[in-house]
Amino acid sequence: MARWLHRYTEFVATKRGLAAALHSGDPAFDALPGYFLRRLEPALGSLLDAASAGGAIRGDVSPRYVLYAVASLCLPIPGEGVAYSQRMVALLIDGLRYGAETSQPR
Repeated sequence: MARWLHRYTEFVATKRGLAAALHSGDPAFDALPGYFLRRLEPALGSLLDAASAGGAIRGDVSPRYVLYAVASLCLPIPGEGVAYSQRMVALLIDGLRYGAETSQPR
């Protein structure tokens, strides 16, 4: 799961123009968020379920919220690159691990 999230981070970082297009208000891009969610949410959901079942992460985590969180952590910061985003996602992963043994399934 951590490897998948780091690769997703790299994907988001290399598609900075895509983020601008998605937030441009241009109706031509209206279908893109749903397109990505339909493909990424089930894959991440399976990884989260497996990690939760194994006690590695808390069980109350929605794949959609994790995807949104990673995308937010990958917003460009002046003077920082993808390494910054990777560090922020590593912190997110640590947060997913916190309280793993005591959390409820999502």
